[in-house]
Amino acid sequence: MSGDFQDLQRRMDGAINAFKHDLASLRTGRASSNLLDAIQVPAYGSTMPINQVATVSVPEARMLAVNVWDKSMVGAVDRAIREANLGFNPIVDGNNLRIPLPELNEQRRKELAKIAHGYAENAKVAARHVRRDGMDYLKKAEKDGDISEDDHRRESEKVQKLTDDTINMIDSLLSGKEAEILQV
Repeated sequence: MSGDFQDLQRRMDGAINAFKHDLASLRTGRASSNLLDAIQVPAYGSTMPINQVATVSVPEARMLAVNVWDKSMVGAVDRAIREANLGFNPIVDGNNLRIPLPELNEQRRKELAKIAHGYAENAKVAARHVRRDGMDYLKKAEKDGDISEDDHRRESEKVQKLTDDTINMIDSLLSGKEAEILQV
């Protein structure tokens, strides 16, 4: 089971890392180049993440700069940012877009906190799916006679502890991000 347990650990870590990435895209009071990660730009006949058509940087604490590589894509990038419902109004300047970050009002902070809770719930569901797969594997191994009932119980407790630790980590990350979002 140790190889399979390492696979479960890797998948749980994957759920945590995906959650961290989701949280990084949520806006707090400070600018971050990750704020635009979720934006998809219609480009060259398909949709692409913004980081495949432009460079996003943070020239100052409350400003994002987007340097679009292909001048013909500036309009599409501008539209994609405006339509992403992030509350940004880019200022077009040649191949560059400057995005001043408006102050977050109380209502927007609460909306962002709700979004963070949604991301946390998705991460917890992913962790529970990994737990279910591990438990199913153990049941099958016991039924096939590969492990004893005692081994099944012992390994099940390990899988449950791994799940509990993962969910506690998700809750901890969520509370930290929520405090950061709600901080005025």
